[in-house]
Amino acid sequence: MAEVSPIDLQKALSGMDYPTDKQHLVERARKNKADDKVVSRLNGLKQDHFDGPNEVQKAVFNE
Repeated sequence: MAEVSPIDLQKALSGMDYPTDKQHLVERARKNKADDKVVSRLNGLKQDHFDGPNEVQKAVFNE
């Protein structure tokens, strides 16, 4: 899968309220005009519920 940088991920999820689910992460990334590779990576996550940004980061970079 395309490489996503931690900085791009942070920018994509700027303003996100937690806890949240995968659908809201994808919507926030699109709203923040994130790169398609970031949106695609979020959309492809196996996990659906996230308590905070660290949990999202772990899922994105460890799956």
